[in-house]
Amino acid sequence: MDEKPPRTKANGLPEDTRPFVASCRPIEVTAPLRWLRKGWRDFTAAPRVSLIYGLVMLLLSYLITGAAFAFGNMGLYLALISGFVFLGPILALNLYGISIQLQQGKAPSLRESFRQVKTCIGDALTFTVIMIVVFLVWARAANLIYIFYPVNEWRMEDALLFFGVGSSVGAMFSAIVFTASAFSLPMIMDRETDMVTGVITSANAVLRNKLSLFVWAGLIGACLLIGLLTAYLALVVLLPVLGYATWHAYRESIDAAEWDPRFELPPEEEN
Repeated sequence: MDEKPPRTKANGLPEDTRPFVASCRPIEVTAPLRWLRKGWRDFTAAPRVSLIYGLVMLLLSYLITGAAFAFGNMGLYLALISGFVFLGPILALNLYGISIQLQQGKAPSLRESFRQVKTCIGDALTFTVIMIVVFLVWARAANLIYIFYPVNEWRMEDALLFFGVGSSVGAMFSAIVFTASAFSLPMIMDRETDMVTGVITSANAVLRNKLSLFVWAGLIGACLLIGLLTAYLALVVLLPVLGYATWHAYRESIDAAEWDPRFELPPEEEN
């Protein structure tokens, strides 16, 4: 009986020679500003579908806030898990789908974006499970901080210690989430790969370009702060722009040519 030839990948080599992680290109410090410009360009090219996603995220934000006021901390954690953790990655993938359609020269379509997301929904759910674990540990850490650093009398020194420790722990978990998610979801949307490879690739790229990605994380945080100060209304525009910008950040930064593409796309241009 004739043996079947080994499966090949995008560069024609056997599939089992695929590297463990996709390589990353050097990222200059000013690149995040260019990513935001490209995100805004995609937003203006597809305003209707962008605003639909922005309004969905606005509603989700209000539901989370309502749960926090109605049920306290437990309601907030449950809302995070059921809302942003489950729906956030799926909605982000749809935004990447819109950018893909724009790069293909097509008129953006909600139906087409959902069809594109179906090609990698399993890996997106894997990412969701990872985020659930991180958020549950984060919630437990927050409870432990309150136990060991109570602020019942709200003396200034106690309050400063409480918020200092809480902010440090929150920053640590935020860094973990950012490192794992900066490029992983766009990669599974773009290439025939798994989420573990995507997360490792993202972590590798962040660690190799710490300053540039710190600037990018700062810009994301600034956008979210603006959204908070405007009662979330600015998020209707800012979240889609950030989603599109994240797609372009991945396309510029990660060289995933070792994996087969899910969609035919022209090379990303830096402008």
